[in-house]
Amino acid sequence: MEHPSALPERFNFARYILDINRGRAAKPAYIDDTRRMSYGELDERVRRCAAGLLALGLRPEERVMLVMLDTVDMPVAFLGALFAGIVPVPVNTLLPAADYAYMLAHSEARVVIASAPLCATVSQAIAESGRSPQLVLAGDMQALPSGALPFTQLLAEPPLPVDGNADTHADQFAFWLYSSGSTGRPKGTVHSHANLYWTAALYGQPVLGVREDDVVFSAAKLFFAYGLGNALTFPLFAGATVILMAERPTPAAIFERLVKYKPTVFCGVPTLYVAMLASDALPAREQVAMRVCASAGEALPREVGEKFHAHFGAHILDGLGSTEMLHIFLSNRPGDIRYGATGKPVPGYEVALRSDDGHPVGTGEVGDLYIKGPSAALLYWNSREKSCSTFQGEWVKSGDKYVLDEQGYYTYAGRSDDMLKVSGQYVSPIEVESALIAHPGVLESAVIGRTDQQGLTRTVAYVVLRAGQQQNEAMKEDLKGFVKTRLAPHKYPREIHFVDELPKTATGKIQRFKLRALQD
Repeated sequence: MEHPSALPERFNFARYILDINRGRAAKPAYIDDTRRMSYGELDERVRRCAAGLLALGLRPEERVMLVMLDTVDMPVAFLGALFAGIVPVPVNTLLPAADYAYMLAHSEARVVIASAPLCATVSQAIAESGRSPQLVLAGDMQALPSGALPFTQLLAEPPLPVDGNADTHADQFAFWLYSSGSTGRPKGTVHSHANLYWTAALYGQPVLGVREDDVVFSAAKLFFAYGLGNALTFPLFAGATVILMAERPTPAAIFERLVKYKPTVFCGVPTLYVAMLASDALPAREQVAMRVCASAGEALPREVGEKFHAHFGAHILDGLGSTEMLHIFLSNRPGDIRYGATGKPVPGYEVALRSDDGHPVGTGEVGDLYIKGPSAALLYWNSREKSCSTFQGEWVKSGDKYVLDEQGYYTYAGRSDDMLKVSGQYVSPIEVESALIAHPGVLESAVIGRTDQQGLTRTVAYVVLRAGQQQNEAMKEDLKGFVKTRLAPHKYPREIHFVDELPKTATGKIQRFKLRALQD
């Protein structure tokens, strides 16, 4: 089946994915830490899961929260809910019970499907939420908590027929994703069935270039918008095979799978690429099979992209996406890579840079980034004020600052709420961080602003040094001098603090708001 250039009004993404892969029944769709699942098995399990959710009494557009590790059960649950017209809400698997309790109350989920290792935290969250959703546990457990059901019970239902999917509209509420929390409390971002399709049709296939013969491995987890595209939407759209990993993406865990399974497409985040290159266990080029890699979540420092390519021979396509746009809309691409820049708009999307008063900014000037494209979310759930601020007609205000150069490349200049004005001039924290990372003694850095006694903004850097480096005043002065040789004088960090690690979300984004809180 060919992919259409325009979608019909009635469209169900799960049904579409199952339909286009029916000729691949014997081919592996997913390989996790313990199991393999063919496309034929995926098809049947999705339809069984849909039947099981309906048997629990769920009705169209009601929510089911997924607190699931990256195993073969996760795509079954996600697609099963879509097939039935029920709204899956995948959430971060590393959160405390209080956050799950908030999301349960906010989403009013009637069912929670959780991986067995997360049972205690999820059970605590249910108790704290004041709600009583049905708990379903996936994976092996010696004993189920009172009232809980095994995921296998959902899959024991007779499968819905291949044409038994919910008759959903392409623009119907399909699934939610909570924002990752890099700027505070998460928001429930509502996406449609069509949004999944367009990320694959516009980026996954023509830019990242995922093919049927690829093996895809994403360090970013399925609960993250970036990971959902990498490990579900794009490979299933192409009929590829996906490697899933339940554990946290440490360099050692990543290397093990790069060598064992020989994935040809790898998707990571900048902090992970930095850690991989710094590891003594970095595999040789001959041990892996990567042909293309992707990066998102933060700007990829130029030196990191260049070192990775020099070592492995595979380019990293740095790009910008967001939970609100579902995946990448601004990107480097094969044959047109400029490390240090985020690239150019993905065909099918439009971007614009505007000043604080909404007027276009000129080439070389910092502006707020706005995006227009078919994968934009519909709204934030129960948040009219924030919805109106972000979703402005056909345009989405990203919250990012960017600069456009004369060659048409966009370069990241930080978050709108992270931008600093020092000596009357904008300073991009990302620019200072990139300069610091270029120092041979620096592993990672994060830059924020601090207001001094005169009410002026000072640039403050938090730095993680490489092993063997001395955390002393001499190193601080060396770093300041190093930055002064690379950036304008007003941009060097007036204060430097050495830390063992930077606060990050589970998806690898640096939480600068936590660093700012240290200054209060």
